[in-house]
Amino acid sequence: MTTETDVTAWMEGYLAAWTTNDPDDIGALFTDNAVYYTRPYGGAVFQGKDAIVAGWLEHLDESGTWTFDWHLLGIAGDRVFVRGVTEYADFPDYDNLWVITLTDDGRASEFTEWAVARE
Repeated sequence: MTTETDVTAWMEGYLAAWTTNDPDDIGALFTDNAVYYTRPYGGAVFQGKDAIVAGWLEHLDESGTWTFDWHLLGIAGDRVFVRGVTEYADFPDYDNLWVITLTDDGRASEFTEWAVARE
């Protein structure tokens, strides 16, 4: 059963990977066969850790160009729901909803993001 401590650890790892854009940091977040959806419907789908790392690096945000605040909305078994706000220096800000399925070892087997630009 996933705990709030598990979510916090994963989110800290995600933010570290987002900051470094280091392939090892990114890959450490996901299982070998993980699936990453950039939108719930019609977005990019990256299947497998290697594809997730490649997709991340293809669309990376440079360190220092963004801030991200988040809070946990809930946990349902191994699935977690996170609300975040991304503020960019040169882009619109975004409201985010992330749905993450975590495995017993703390890695994500599935990640889906909703990102809505603020007007």
